[in-house]
Amino acid sequence: MSTYFQKFASFTGQIIQYGCILHCTVNYLGELVMCQGPSMEPTLFSDDVIFTEHITPTINKVSRGDIVIAKCPSNPQQNICKRVVALQGDKIRTGFTSHIVPIGHVWLEGDNSTNSCDSRNYGPVPLGLIKSRAVLKIWPFKNMMFLTD
Repeated sequence: MSTYFQKFASFTGQIIQYGCILHCTVNYLGELVMCQGPSMEPTLFSDDVIFTEHITPTINKVSRGDIVIAKCPSNPQQNICKRVVALQGDKIRTGFTSHIVPIGHVWLEGDNSTNSCDSRNYGPVPLGLIKSRAVLKIWPFKNMMFLTD
């Protein structure tokens, strides 16, 4: 009976260790994200899978041109995938209106400007809502590409 218990305890310990490693990887390093919707076309399409990293947003090093995953300011249950168009202090023009991006915020827009709900609708987005930065499009394999400069 003790051999069975030792094997069970060893197996349970390994599961817990791998679970902790997976948790830390997903929460602190990076994760896979499946894109939905047309707002980032032609760069990203629905059902494309991208690898994102969490370090850049955590240390507030998001740059103009980065593609980021953020909580939607108008619907916190939803995540959005958009491009950083302007940083804090930048002046941005939409139509006949000019905006200055406040400190601690960025201006996000989809690449498909005719079919994207973004900062043109809800304004500047707080840096704290950015969860990750897109690094690599990995699916479909034939269209694999780096998404960073």
